[in-house]
Amino acid sequence: MSIESADYSSGIDPEHALKYAVQHVRGGRVQIIEGVIEPVSPTWDHEAAADSLRDQIRPRTRELGCVIGCGNLDLPGSPNWYVPGLAVVPAAAAKGAGALLPDQTLLIVEITSESNADTDRVVKRRRYAEYGAPLYLLVDRQQRTLTLFAVPGRLGYTQVTGPLPYGTRLRLPEPFDLDLDTSDW
Repeated sequence: MSIESADYSSGIDPEHALKYAVQHVRGGRVQIIEGVIEPVSPTWDHEAAADSLRDQIRPRTRELGCVIGCGNLDLPGSPNWYVPGLAVVPAAAAKGAGALLPDQTLLIVEITSESNADTDRVVKRRRYAEYGAPLYLLVDRQQRTLTLFAVPGRLGYTQVTGPLPYGTRLRLPEPFDLDLDTSDW
């Protein structure tokens, strides 16, 4: 039975129950993608890309009073609970939060792997726009490209920069106003 076809006569909200369950999984982190529970286990190559991004944006995020992390993102009203590659969020919003909403972020970054590349390219891009994430950076390790999506709307992002090959500088707009260097990727 899917979340959409669940019987609500028991008084249990299946979306809430599923999201509660994934927050209490022992032995690792998981996310829910369109109702399917998936493990989150980044490779070292994934972590190297995330680390490079953190190093480059950290000074600016501190100036903005933000933190960089990979905390949970809830998409209420949908069967989705995401664990991004990294996100930049206001420190005040992160304090004490179990999960944030995409529109509470300044930037969300997904770094693809063999197992989730299409999810990051299509599903998460659509959902992040739908839920108001202002900037979504897709680091596509398989295609060795970066794509920045900006100005979200219900039908998707209205501004797209890329895909740009690794080695190309990518300008992150306000509030970051900085160039990302991908020459060492």
